[in-house]
Amino acid sequence: MRITLIEPRASGVHVYAKFKLPRLGLPLLGAMLERELGIRPIIYFQELGGIDWGAVASSDLVGISTITPTAPEAYSILEEAKRRGDIPVVMGGPHVTFLPEEALGKGADFVIRGEGEYSFLELVRRLRDGRQDFDDIPGLSYREGEIFYHNPVVPRVDDLDALPWPDLTLIHNWEKIRILPVMTSRGCPYNCKFCSVTKMFGRRYRFRDTEDVLAELETLHRRNPKATIFFYDDNFTANVRRTKELLRGMIERGIKVRWTAQARVDVIRDQELLELMRDSGCLFLYLGLESINPKTLESYRKEQTVQDIAEAVKVLHTYGIKVHGMFVLGSDEDDVKTIRETVRFARGLKIDTVQFLVLTPLPGTETYEELRHQGRIIVEDWSKYSGHHVVFNPRNMTPYQLQKEGSIRSMRRFYSTWQCWKLGLLFRWKDMALYLYAHHAVNKWRSLNRDFIKDLKERGFRIRKPGVEEDGGRKGLDPSRTEGEKALNG
Repeated sequence: MRITLIEPRASGVHVYAKFKLPRLGLPLLGAMLERELGIRPIIYFQELGGIDWGAVASSDLVGISTITPTAPEAYSILEEAKRRGDIPVVMGGPHVTFLPEEALGKGADFVIRGEGEYSFLELVRRLRDGRQDFDDIPGLSYREGEIFYHNPVVPRVDDLDALPWPDLTLIHNWEKIRILPVMTSRGCPYNCKFCSVTKMFGRRYRFRDTEDVLAELETLHRRNPKATIFFYDDNFTANVRRTKELLRGMIERGIKVRWTAQARVDVIRDQELLELMRDSGCLFLYLGLESINPKTLESYRKEQTVQDIAEAVKVLHTYGIKVHGMFVLGSDEDDVKTIRETVRFARGLKIDTVQFLVLTPLPGTETYEELRHQGRIIVEDWSKYSGHHVVFNPRNMTPYQLQKEGSIRSMRRFYSTWQCWKLGLLFRWKDMALYLYAHHAVNKWRSLNRDFIKDLKERGFRIRKPGVEEDGGRKGLDPSRTEGEKALNG
């Protein structure tokens, strides 16, 4: 049985598009197919190159994984596959998990919702055997005529060690991958309002055995000693004891890699953990900082303060660990002034790199349901749901103001020409190159999206709130310091 799996590319450009990082779902499914059924599929990760449509046309099954911003390209691939023959197509991933009937309506034969490793395996087994009974495959959605069928949700995988290691060598052009992804856990107990992780993977942490992770790291390091490891976990330091165990193992086994991971600001509470991170090769931590507006942090249910953010960045820098700060701008508590203060805060704190993303109502999240119910979603093109386009009507500013300040000016100010040259004067050539690339990417994004930006400006949507001036500043502001200023200055 010939199977082709495809991960579509996102349209447009963004600051970190240069770093090709495949998601692990398809390499994991591929490894399961080979281990359990003796089928070795080919995987096309579009960011690494094109799709061999001859291979697609000769397939017995095509699988397409999609997140929301890649959905239009995924449906385009689906349409092209169907044009080339009556090929069964199954779709999976977060977007179609929450909108299965959209995918089925576009022509997909099957949709697997949630953690679908075992359901996908069972579907392939039955298709290979020529069976047509699909009603008891957990988490499977399918269509018969005009009727949609949605089998009860698939149970989440409790034993992650029972899964094989994702096989990156199944990806066409895998040799070009310079950042090797490793997943050591699933789930997140936090419940951020705009995040779909808990809906997809649940609020209970599940961890792989430390020895199994170390063995995978050794294999990946031998295969490509110069590659950087990215721990794909939503919170790599969720269980401090277990993280310490893993980092000690890396040091003891001499796995000398540079690695990056996602974490929360509370990572700095444990000095031993920070020392182990430094000694094991931690290069960057990606922190979900989100906002310097206390009301916004509360509305996001982020469970951190502005002072926590400032302290985390300063402490990590003392250990030689760089910080990538991720901010989400545009909550109902934000206005233009908040955005400008956030940029000043990030620059004053000397955060190494940032992403200023606009709040995006992804399907499956509370934010999506809330804004949809309120009739505030104004853009239905899923390719715009990337965090770079404003797709809803904010409360305290127009969509155009949020787009201009939150997605364009904020990035241009942080990655300004002066900042680039300043790094050069300090002989920080790698940092300078990254800032120049980011500066160019922001300008390119703006150029490619002129029509979108113009449309937001012309449509208007709402009158500014009384007391808000043209530049977003409020009349009669209290001269006391903002929370961000207090955190910066102590």
